[in-house]
Amino acid sequence: MDYVNIGIEKLTRYRLSRSALFLSKKMGAYQYLRELWTKKQSDVMRFILRLRCWEYRQLPELVRLTHPTRPDKARRLGYKAKQGFVLYRIRIRKGGRRRVASKNRLYGKNRTHHIYQLTPKINLQALGEMKAGKALPSLRLLNSYWVNEDGAYKYYECIFVDPMHAAIQHDPKINWICDSVHTRREARGLTSAGKQHRALMGKGKGFRKMRPSRYADWKIRNTMKLHRFR
Repeated sequence: MDYVNIGIEKLTRYRLSRSALFLSKKMGAYQYLRELWTKKQSDVMRFILRLRCWEYRQLPELVRLTHPTRPDKARRLGYKAKQGFVLYRIRIRKGGRRRVASKNRLYGKNRTHHIYQLTPKINLQALGEMKAGKALPSLRLLNSYWVNEDGAYKYYECIFVDPMHAAIQHDPKINWICDSVHTRREARGLTSAGKQHRALMGKGKGFRKMRPSRYADWKIRNTMKLHRFR
């Protein structure tokens, strides 16, 4: 029993020292926000996320926002509080996607037989970006980040940029997105979430067969080349 008490005392002392070290750091406001969002299982964050999740369920799946829910995360992903930047929150259903039955061809199976067992390779964040980008074709999607989730849905906030706005066209840090080659970039896996499900977030060992894409690399390795010698 004494060993148990000694262990509890050591653990308590360690936790107190960690909390004192955390409070002694000179951090800005965004760093405090980042630490709060890192500890999502704390009592405060669990209460706030639960309330917000109830609010999000009462609203449509695509909602325009006046300010970001996570300003520290939004700024790290390129958001600026200036004209031309727009924020939307998208809701995407969790779980597998519905199996496509072309022209209702079920091949003798029941209509509801294994229709949601199709697990896509694209992650839910990229699917949400594609859904939001399809609803807003005149805007360019810069990035997105997680804000909440419950048993049925996940919620992401998407950062959109208006390529026709003068403030965007005259800003040398963001006017690259005005080029027509970046139209519907989220549908081609060019955002951070898209590169993640394409396994392009790393390089070197383990990523050598991912560039320029899985299929392109496979095609290069499996194509017979018969050179004609003259």
